[in-house]
Amino acid sequence: MVKTVIFDMDGVIVDTEPVHHYAYHEHFKELKINVTDAIYETFTGNSTRNVFQKLKDLFDLKEDVEDLILRKRHIFNDAFDTKPDLFLIDGVEDLIKDLHSNEIQLIVASSASKGTINRVFTRFNLHQYFTHIVSGEDFPKSKPHPAIFEHAASLSVNPKENCIIIEDSTNGVVAAKGAGIYCLGYKSLHTKGQDLTLADSIINDFKEVNAEKIRVLL
Repeated sequence: MVKTVIFDMDGVIVDTEPVHHYAYHEHFKELKINVTDAIYETFTGNSTRNVFQKLKDLFDLKEDVEDLILRKRHIFNDAFDTKPDLFLIDGVEDLIKDLHSNEIQLIVASSASKGTINRVFTRFNLHQYFTHIVSGEDFPKSKPHPAIFEHAASLSVNPKENCIIIEDSTNGVVAAKGAGIYCLGYKSLHTKGQDLTLADSIINDFKEVNAEKIRVLL
């Protein structure tokens, strides 16, 4: 029986990808590097630090990784604070409230920085539902490495065997399965170029599930 649900954030709770896309590509212009769509798609599920470590090697960038991170986050934060059309993924707020009211523990484990997670959670008043926030910036390796989900599961008040993960990216699903945790794949209009075939089950809309249905997935 499922007693803890571990949520990814980007693409699962909120679609901040357009803001990230804007911030990254504005930064790429400043750096005068040509990051193709194919290269950019491989970054899904990676922390900002890991993205710039890869870009530094790929384009032989002279800038320090920490400086690159700070500049991108500055562009992102400016865009995030001024963008009016930022909404939670359709149906996810009702699911979060339903799970919480049925005493299922909720944890978020996202590759995003703590600052970005807190911005999203504050904007949409989500802190009250989640017991823990786990950020990818605290781990040297990003998804598909399972470390972030292994840590999230260790924070659960229940055994790992009673946890599931909701993910929308190839890297996230691989990380979930690498951690040995049941993965519910979320495939939506926002999910582009992502392979969810390793997920234990897949939904296309959060209206397909509720606390009752999720509780019996295991």
